[in-house]
Amino acid sequence: MTIINDRFITLTQGEFYASRDPVVLSTVLGSCVAVCLFDPSTGTGGMNHFLLPDGGTSHDARSERYGVHAMEQLINAILRLGARRASLVAKAFGGANMSARLAPIGDANACFTREFLATEGIPCLAESFGGTNARRVMFWPQTGKAQQMIVPGTLDEPPPPLERSRPNVTLF
Repeated sequence: MTIINDRFITLTQGEFYASRDPVVLSTVLGSCVAVCLFDPSTGTGGMNHFLLPDGGTSHDARSERYGVHAMEQLINAILRLGARRASLVAKAFGGANMSARLAPIGDANACFTREFLATEGIPCLAESFGGTNARRVMFWPQTGKAQQMIVPGTLDEPPPPLERSRPNVTLF
């Protein structure tokens, strides 16, 4: 985790952060997924960034790099800050299939995320999965606001010329 200042925190694979403070959480995703959880009644929320849905049976299988453990860690951290389980809502991002030559890891991550949230009874208010482009996601856990910027270009194709590469920004 990189803390640029006391208000802007960047997460990388296997990390999560929960807060009641007015901070901005940010990450860049390809096939990975970030889930932004938020309790609007307490102004408490957080974000994770996981690489794969399941870690199998290896000794490292409980790592936060894997969806099931990343989700448990984030939920527990938010609850410790005073959030109410019944009030949690989610916004989820990522799951791109960055190259046609690679396995569809992004699809598996998106499927896991949808199933996990449904099983846990956590409504997903917004999602942006799929495609072939990376995304930069910013999340304000105190308000639940999220912003996504699509990064032009893929591993299979060069980015478009600079004059056409204005990022697609969407608020959620």
